[in-house]
Amino acid sequence: MFGDIMGMMGKLKETQQKVEETKKRLDFVLIDEKSADGLLEVTLTANRKIKNITVSNDLLQDKEMLEDYLVNVLNKAIEKATNVHETELAAVAKEGMPNIPGMDMFK
Repeated sequence: MFGDIMGMMGKLKETQQKVEETKKRLDFVLIDEKSADGLLEVTLTANRKIKNITVSNDLLQDKEMLEDYLVNVLNKAIEKATNVHETELAAVAKEGMPNIPGMDMFK
C-alpha cells in the first residue's frame, strides 16, 4: 500500500512538472483574431498575454467604434486562447493522473 502511495505521489509530481512545461510552451503558441472587415487585428499567446494589436487608420476617426472593436476582437481572441490553454493542460493532467478509485473526473 505504501509503495502505491509513493508511486502515485511521484506520478503527481511528474504531472505537475509537465503542466508547468506546457504552460511555458503556451507562451509561444500564438492566437490571431481580427474583425470581420479586417480593420482591427490582435495577437495573443495561448496564456492570454497580448502580443500585438494592429488598428486601421479608418478606426482612429471614431473612438466609440474603436472601443467596440477592441472589446469584441479581444474577447474572441481570449476565448480562443482559453480553449487552447485548457485543452492542452487537460490533456497533460489526464495523461498523468494516477488511477485512484473515485477520482475518475479527469477521464
